[in-house]
Amino acid sequence: MHIIHVNLAKGFRGGERQTALLIQSLENLVAAQTLVCRHDSPLRDKLEDVANLRLVDANHQLAGHVRAGKASVVHAHEAKAVHWAWLHKRLYRTPYVVTRRVDTIIKDKWANRLFYGDADCCVAISSIIQQQLMHWTQYDIPVIPSAMSNFIPDNQVTRDFRSRYADRFIVGHIGALVDRHKGQRVILDAASQLQKSHPNLLFVFFGQGEDENVLRQESQHLANVVWAGFEPNIGDFISGLDLFAFPSRNEGLGSVLLDVMQAKVPIVATRVGGIPDLISHEETGLLIETGDAIALRDAVIQLAESKEYRAALAENAHHRLTLFSPHLMAQKYCDVYHSLAN
Repeated sequence: MHIIHVNLAKGFRGGERQTALLIQSLENLVAAQTLVCRHDSPLRDKLEDVANLRLVDANHQLAGHVRAGKASVVHAHEAKAVHWAWLHKRLYRTPYVVTRRVDTIIKDKWANRLFYGDADCCVAISSIIQQQLMHWTQYDIPVIPSAMSNFIPDNQVTRDFRSRYADRFIVGHIGALVDRHKGQRVILDAASQLQKSHPNLLFVFFGQGEDENVLRQESQHLANVVWAGFEPNIGDFISGLDLFAFPSRNEGLGSVLLDVMQAKVPIVATRVGGIPDLISHEETGLLIETGDAIALRDAVIQLAESKEYRAALAENAHHRLTLFSPHLMAQKYCDVYHSLAN
């Protein structure tokens, strides 16, 4: 079986990391793989060791079709890739599967009706996305959640990170610095409320994004906030956190939470999108409502003051990770591929 994966994104975010994890996990499960991506895609470096993988340049939806050629199935991993897959089906009659990773409502316009309606299978990474896709396809919509990355932290990097903030309780956040999506201002609001009453708390933000400069300016008066920038080996730093805050305003699933769960770091997140598929309130983490900085503040205080509660939540979350392994994700996609190819 030959699978063509298509990801035309410019950067490397959660969807690209999941694309890489799937391709790596499929290495011994399918005969051949092709990745259609931009010439400067970070995916190229991430996947250079995959033995059965061929790379095809495509900086837009019209490129790369002839070189990619025929295959068993095309797998579209993001929005532009859906257009590419539809056109490839017109050219080579190749069935295509779409993975929908975001929980924003699909706009009702002719292009979306065409591209999603003609897909041979649409896969959702969470139950909320599955519900949204029901209006767009006549087929059953499987839910195949994202997978943890199985990172192995560099313990020396982790120790160096912790030593920079000795005797501080570190509340970490990882994500694109785009407040309308990730809700960083909710954390800043909570940090402002806690600056005097709990001076041992330190809020550390990892990531880059369009709101970075304005968020830095807005937090200049906060001595308990650190902007750590983008770290490619983020697992080295996750392991050094005491608590993880994830107050997203919308979220398809929140795959970074899986890596936090793997590191046994307790989580406070919002009850939005696909996050409740991962986090059960007061069992594997704490859930708050979107935009509620007071609830975030209270949850941080509650967990900072109870080491036992933090450990119990983190341990319970870690036990759930068997449901989110890269191998299991790859096996489920193989079932989809075989059903389409046959």
